[in-house]
Amino acid sequence: MCESTMEARWHEKSVQMKNPSQCELTRVTLRSPLGQIQVSGCESGVHYIQLQEDGAPAERTEAASYACCVCEGQEETTAQLRRCTDWLRAYFCEPWTIETLPLPAFHHPVFQKATFTSRVLQTLLRDVKFGETVSYKHLAEMAGNSRAVRAVGGAMRRNPIPLVIPCHRVISASGQSGNYMGGKGNHLKEWLLTHEQQNVLTR
Repeated sequence: MCESTMEARWHEKSVQMKNPSQCELTRVTLRSPLGQIQVSGCESGVHYIQLQEDGAPAERTEAASYACCVCEGQEETTAQLRRCTDWLRAYFCEPWTIETLPLPAFHHPVFQKATFTSRVLQTLLRDVKFGETVSYKHLAEMAGNSRAVRAVGGAMRRNPIPLVIPCHRVISASGQSGNYMGGKGNHLKEWLLTHEQQNVLTR
């Protein structure tokens, strides 16, 4: 069973949780190797993925086997939330299959306008694959504005759909992993990068 969502400390971005689109959102909670993950969305697509700030990542062993399953909200889920939870299960448990899985639709307002933030997030999703990393500067160049490094950092902080849109793959030019979830989730970022590197090596 999931621990109470009142007890879990969720990472909430300033652009999140206000539901500016006024969509009727449903939520599902998954138990994952990172702790609880909450996915919110409407019939049209996913709005948010929230990670648990105080989640303790699973210990990694050479032959680690991870579980990821819905533990709350299964009855009310929409087709797009099911697609998202299927993708998350595969990411943790069978990462070599994710390239063959359909992505859920995104319906957060950030994706409804042709802004630089939206372009950066779509570029990251499309061009930085599992097991790869990219610097903030290089991602700015890929998105069409090499001088917008600071804006890329802002886009990462405002990413409403982490993991699927892999902001954990964006690192500093020095090779340091950098902050995640405002610095509160750096241990989660390190776990995700190691998870991907190890699974690329074992393909």
